[in-house]
Amino acid sequence: MKRVTTVIVNYRLKYFLEQTLLSVREAYSEIPGQTIVIDNNSGDDSIEFLKPRFPEVKFICNNKNVGFGKANNQGFELADTDYILVLNPDTIIGKNTLKETVEWMDTHADCASIGVKMVDGNGKFLPESKRSFPSIWNSFCKLFGLSTLFPHSRTFARYHLRYLDENNVHKVPVLAGAFMLLRTELVRKVGGFDEDFFMYGEDMDLSYRMMVDGMSNYYIPTPIIHYKGECTKTNSINYIKMFYEAMLIFYRKHYNRNGWLCKALIYTAIGLRSCVSAISKKIINPISSLLKSSSKEAPTYIVSLNPEDIKSVLGKEGFQTQSVHIISDLSLLPKDDKHQNIILDDRDFDYNTLINNIIANNGKKRYFHIYSGCNNIIISPKAQR
Repeated sequence: MKRVTTVIVNYRLKYFLEQTLLSVREAYSEIPGQTIVIDNNSGDDSIEFLKPRFPEVKFICNNKNVGFGKANNQGFELADTDYILVLNPDTIIGKNTLKETVEWMDTHADCASIGVKMVDGNGKFLPESKRSFPSIWNSFCKLFGLSTLFPHSRTFARYHLRYLDENNVHKVPVLAGAFMLLRTELVRKVGGFDEDFFMYGEDMDLSYRMMVDGMSNYYIPTPIIHYKGECTKTNSINYIKMFYEAMLIFYRKHYNRNGWLCKALIYTAIGLRSCVSAISKKIINPISSLLKSSSKEAPTYIVSLNPEDIKSVLGKEGFQTQSVHIISDLSLLPKDDKHQNIILDDRDFDYNTLINNIIANNGKKRYFHIYSGCNNIIISPKAQR
């Protein structure tokens, strides 16, 4: 009896999605499930590449990009399991992720949906793992930097709820659409994602509507990797407009009495973020590129039982080949303040171990990469390419 239907919306992320599907397949060894991938007209060979590798997955190909919410709803219609997992194609879950979250939901009747502890590709906690609703005050504090100045304040930092310990369970208002475990019956009751949101904001809106009849959304500190930014160009003007216009839809729908104030705040935010984006493009990004170039010259540490396979592609993948070290364990990494490129072989780790190793050994100047043994390539977060 399958317990979970995992629904993944893809757009041009075939190698990242392959890692996601491999990790989901591994997780099904603990909790049985089925997977549905909806491709939003990627225009590349994503589906042709993945279909023969994952015969157990149902692939749906749209002839245009219908948006995140509508594509997920297509998958929801086909779900015939107790639970639905909304999952991004740039995530890696652990072998126990589904087991732990499903068991929590099984034993907590008030639980409408579950989110988890998301970390980026270098093991850094992503604060969007748990959020509050964007009330006027919360949005004001985030927009004008008060939440950054007072990150642990219950008054000023309510948007990302930083004052809640990331390693404990919490009831939270908003979960991230990168990972949302939902009760199928309740999803159908509330009507799935609101398709007025093309991209962004639909997870916030669904979180709002899932909290019906005394139900709650829970944050569980089970870790997963989310390669934030792979799905979108988060510094582009188009992204900024789409994100804040989605917030405007949310405000109109749920905070209509403050419509004029919400609109003023949104357009102020678009203007400020657009200015910052322009400055970043002209000044900060070129400097960042120089820094990235220097980090590519950093020594490379390979953790693999078959390191020669990885060494053979280092140059092609942009890594320097003069200072390469083979280590058997991450505890052998030098504890210094120099940049380090660390490559983990996905043939030698289950995904629980891989995720936990990255979190336990993260550092400001440590850059983690995953070698895909299936394809003889190295997968790196966008910020490191």
